[in-house]
Amino acid sequence: MARNTGNQTEYSRRKKKKTNRKKRQQRKVILAILAVILALIGLAAAYVWSKYGKMGRIDIKDKDVKINDLSVDTKKTLDGYDNIALFGLDNRSTGNFERGNSDTIIVVSISKKSGEIRMASVYRDTYLDIGDNTFRKANAAYANGGPKQAIEMLNKNLDLNITDYVSVDFSALVDAIDALGGIELDITAEEAEWLNGYIVETNEVTGHNSGPVSPGENVHVDGVQATSYARIRYVGLDYQRTERQRTVITKMFEKAKQCDLMTLNALLDKMLPQISTSLSLTEMLGLAGNITKYHMGENTGFPFDKATPGNVGGAGDAVVPVNLAENVKQLHAFLYDNESYTPSETVQSVSAAIQSNTGY
Repeated sequence: MARNTGNQTEYSRRKKKKTNRKKRQQRKVILAILAVILALIGLAAAYVWSKYGKMGRIDIKDKDVKINDLSVDTKKTLDGYDNIALFGLDNRSTGNFERGNSDTIIVVSISKKSGEIRMASVYRDTYLDIGDNTFRKANAAYANGGPKQAIEMLNKNLDLNITDYVSVDFSALVDAIDALGGIELDITAEEAEWLNGYIVETNEVTGHNSGPVSPGENVHVDGVQATSYARIRYVGLDYQRTERQRTVITKMFEKAKQCDLMTLNALLDKMLPQISTSLSLTEMLGLAGNITKYHMGENTGFPFDKATPGNVGGAGDAVVPVNLAENVKQLHAFLYDNESYTPSETVQSVSAAIQSNTGY
């Protein structure tokens, strides 16, 4: 019996030793896996930071951005969207995003629930309060006070809650479209004539050598050609010009969603150094996390009802909103499906001032 007891004791000891060895091996495997995961997270963070660091940044604190005294219902509606101001500058590749006439002014509205993206271009010559009860063309806000004043101009006149912006020079558009392999556009004969004239200038500024294009449907264009198309202002004036700009952005978005990671990486490397934004890294990661559900919705120009009476005081030849408050109602219905929106006292006051100054 003693021998059997001894054998059992030895067997238990060996079994326990084997079990402990197995547990140590399992811990080593778990630690190795954790190390790999942490390394991957570190590499991902370093990659994201390396991309983020390529962009120009102008720090604008949310609390410092002026927003109208909005109703509870309007605030609740706007909180369901990420609203960002997109400015296109024609600074001839100077890399200066602190000032400059914003030839493109677009309110980008992204539904947090559905991922639908809607865009509204504010015509650059729109007669608005650009700050401190100074009425000028909308694009003068960026020229006078940079992106912060331009954001506040949009908030004050349109009852928005924008706190962030993205600014690009048209050279960035050229490089981004080239990185995507070009896009397809429908080009009329009249547009082609003006487009080919702009191609010459765009080539000189960007150092490219793109050739002319012919009119037609689904015409494949490169970056210079597409950017020149978006710059045409003598066919349909600024109204159709902004429509062409939104068309190019939509085509780029659709193309980017179909691209592989290598192409998207090349796109970022080309475009980010030519972009300025106030978005923080956390905000950009938050937006990027929902990119799979983003899809383009409708787009429009603002104001909806407008007049072009010629010179308007010191503003020059401007586009005047015919009853700004009613136009802003239409804007909120378009961007946010908010049919019950009521303009704030600020918008009503600005609307009354525009009517007093212009008769509209």
